[in-house]
Amino acid sequence: MDLGPGEAKGAPDHPHRGFETVTYVLEGSMEHKDSAGNSGKLNPGDVQWMTAGAGVVHSEMPSEELLRDGGRMHGFQLWVNLPSVDKMMRPRYQDVSAATIPQAQTLDGSVWVRVIAGEALGSKAVIDTRTPIMYLHYILQPGSEVLHPVPPDYNAFAYSVEGQGLVGDDGDLVQRGQIALFAGDSDVVRLSVPSEATEPWNLLLLAGVPIGEPVVRYGPFAMNTEAEIRQAIEDYRAGRMGVIDF
Repeated sequence: MDLGPGEAKGAPDHPHRGFETVTYVLEGSMEHKDSAGNSGKLNPGDVQWMTAGAGVVHSEMPSEELLRDGGRMHGFQLWVNLPSVDKMMRPRYQDVSAATIPQAQTLDGSVWVRVIAGEALGSKAVIDTRTPIMYLHYILQPGSEVLHPVPPDYNAFAYSVEGQGLVGDDGDLVQRGQIALFAGDSDVVRLSVPSEATEPWNLLLLAGVPIGEPVVRYGPFAMNTEAEIRQAIEDYRAGRMGVIDF
């Protein structure tokens, strides 16, 4: 999103309970504060993995310079469900700079990956997750291919950020802004770019083990039952999730 001076908007103080928010910034910058006393600034390549757990109030706002000068804001936010045993855990905040996120590439440099969660090309993520999760940012040059191991019991999908490429043994085309869902009938995911392509393929590959529990979601809360949702609303209104006072 291209923004002029003063145009950047954010998400002022709001609550979450029962899941995690994963924010990955590609361009621009934003600032985070929460009721647990955490704060941080996300610049390009940075990741914020916030576990709301029992409940937290946080804000996600454009940085001072983005608001003042304008510019491009580009990133992704993934909501990751928590199993019932962790839905009321103590909130936590993992602020991971781009410099500390593992990166790897093939010997010829035709495939590059940033390992946000899981493993790829011999590199393992530094972020701790509550359930097995794979979150990988791949860039494939024309003529390259990746066979990435994905256990068959995982759900997996790829999102094309820029460019286009082929997925699966049948070589289905995935264009910019499209998602490819994988059937789970193989233990590898095949990603490739034809040699005649004129640009690299920039994509996200995400996968995880299905939790296998009922999900009831209302606004910023994701729980297992309607009663738990009603309790979350009551707790937030009563101030039990805290306030941002700094």
